[in-house]
Amino acid sequence: MYNYNWNYPSPYFPNMPVYNPYNINYGYYMYPYYFYNVPPYNQYHPHHSYQRQFEQPNYEFPQDDFSYGYRSDLQQQVPGGTMNPGMAIKDNGPQPFTININEATKQNNTFRTALWTGRHLQVTLMSINVGDDIGLEIHPNVDQFLRIEQGQGMVRMGKTKDRMDFQAMVSDDFAIMIPAGTWHNVINTGSMPLKVYSIYAPPQHPKGTVHPTKANAQAAEKNKG
Repeated sequence: MYNYNWNYPSPYFPNMPVYNPYNINYGYYMYPYYFYNVPPYNQYHPHHSYQRQFEQPNYEFPQDDFSYGYRSDLQQQVPGGTMNPGMAIKDNGPQPFTININEATKQNNTFRTALWTGRHLQVTLMSINVGDDIGLEIHPNVDQFLRIEQGQGMVRMGKTKDRMDFQAMVSDDFAIMIPAGTWHNVINTGSMPLKVYSIYAPPQHPKGTVHPTKANAQAAEKNKG
């Protein structure tokens, strides 16, 4: 059903790839992309090189259109990232914000730093030293979500301090859900700092909170009480 004089398939089969051995630029064009010279279709324009269709996109540089569904120049990343190497980890709430949370969590070296504080939710980054823990605590009116991005540890939870009957080993990519009113603690049992990000709903700490060490965090809690 193809006309070999055409650069596109027959209209009877609009979704089938073209295979035209008489056209050196056939390259498996897909109808209707060939007809458009606007993003994202213009990567298939006949004036573009045949080779481009098979090259892997280079995400280190902005693309000339959105044809790959990704714009690296719009991504915000932490120190050590590829886009904005000088970006500081700080509280960016409550305005709209995006970040590579995995990289941000691993880059953080403070016991606790607020990354985003809104009206109903707060995100903090934590780094727990080898052999140390977050500290036994309870949030009466706050649900909490924790995700581990590096290291391994043990989480304990319970209704009272003396009855921590929930216990589990956790490691990279594990998530921990802590209901409001539950005593809990996370202990670093590995050989490297435990890198965690935490989500509180509603926020638990003041906007812009930075606790360089666990001692600083404990002192802040005492002053608040």
